[in-house]
Amino acid sequence: MPKQHLNPPSLFPSVQHGFSQVVVASGGRTVFISGQTAWNADKKIVGRTLGEQTGQALSNVRAAVEAAGGNLRDIVALRIYIVHQAEQNLVSVGDALREVFPSNQPASTWIGVSSLAVPDSLIEIEATAVLD
Repeated sequence: MPKQHLNPPSLFPSVQHGFSQVVVASGGRTVFISGQTAWNADKKIVGRTLGEQTGQALSNVRAAVEAAGGNLRDIVALRIYIVHQAEQNLVSVGDALREVFPSNQPASTWIGVSSLAVPDSLIEIEATAVLD
């Protein structure tokens, strides 16, 4: 089933920030992906900056959705937890999202938190996918 990505003119233009305002999906299997941090397969954090850690977390999201038989186009929603969220962080996260999702961007919620389970983690990304 195709997914429909909507960005109504009555809402702010979000595509420039790397996400769609609305994604409509029907049918298929729904996949819920646990929060992914910048850990690699050896449980070591990749990257010291928010941008670097975002790239690794999104790489982990890709690996997870592919393990379920899908791909990045199947991701319909993200929940992004950012440690000590500040406006200047929006650029690096948005850049990473636009690189991974150049079109058909998932719906997204960004949440500022004081810390995550692992002290050196700067970001954690949960995802929901609908496989056709």
